[in-house]
Amino acid sequence: MITKAKFVSINISDYDRALEFYRDKLGFEVLVDAPYGEEMGGQVGGRWIQVGPKGADTSVHLQAAEPDAVGGWASVVFDSDDIVATCEALKANGVEVTQDAEEASWGWWAQFKDPDGNEFGLGQSGDERTRAAER
Repeated sequence: MITKAKFVSINISDYDRALEFYRDKLGFEVLVDAPYGEEMGGQVGGRWIQVGPKGADTSVHLQAAEPDAVGGWASVVFDSDDIVATCEALKANGVEVTQDAEEASWGWWAQFKDPDGNEFGLGQSGDERTRAAER
């Protein structure tokens, strides 16, 4: 039986730039940063990079991709314990917040982008309306 999502992949154009963003601007910890070359089914000079919020069950795999596969809505929604404070911290770290934290009838919501133009949603833990909408 499936119990959880282990990781999600996000298409990126530059390993070092993406790693810097997710580690230094979002505060994710680096779980894996290892060579991943042709002999393992990857590209020559490739890397397998997995990052994630400290203690989270699900991590993020930063996957090198062709330019036309990078950017746009990434279909990933991150969670926070205080969305307003999180948005302010993201902005202070130089992250492009594309939609400020806003309370809707179904819960709190915000959006931000990474340097490749991948856009993510941001919700807030503990919001009863959000939990009800997820059921």
